Amino acid sequence: MTQNASSAISRMLQTHPQISKSPFEMEALTECIDACFECAQICMSCADACLGETEHAGHLTHCIRLNSDCADICTTTGRVLVRQTQPEMAVIRAQLQACLAACKACGDECQQHAEKMDMEHCAVCAESCRRCEQACQKMLDSLSA
Repeated sequence: MTQNASSAISRMLQTHPQISKSPFEMEALTECIDACFECAQICMSCADACLGETEHAGHLTHCIRLNSDCADICTTTGRVLVRQTQPEMAVIRAQLQACLAACKACGDECQQHAEKMDMEHCAVCAESCRRCEQACQKMLDSLSA
């Protein structure tokens, strides 16, 4: 996500009337929301690029599935995290854990295609998945503290 979009999310969260009651560390929250929305877009773009790899399409079915699942889970995670009114912490933790798992699976799959088939779009996707995975872990760690 661009710096301006990140700043806009941060500014929006700071204007929320419940922010003073938020159980979240603001920097970790903003970073995680940004990473989730960026990863969702990158994964959808990677799935589309995989569909365009006509000579390898049969080998990329699992990657496309993981890209699509990861994109949906990341989008949902970002949407759940942006809501600050009366968050249900068990749901937040479960959603972050699901996002971690999806990003790990997608990132691992894309990394294989980047290395074995020299697919640059998969390398970009793997990097985005790793950033999102790390941001989700940071959020989980901040909730446990």
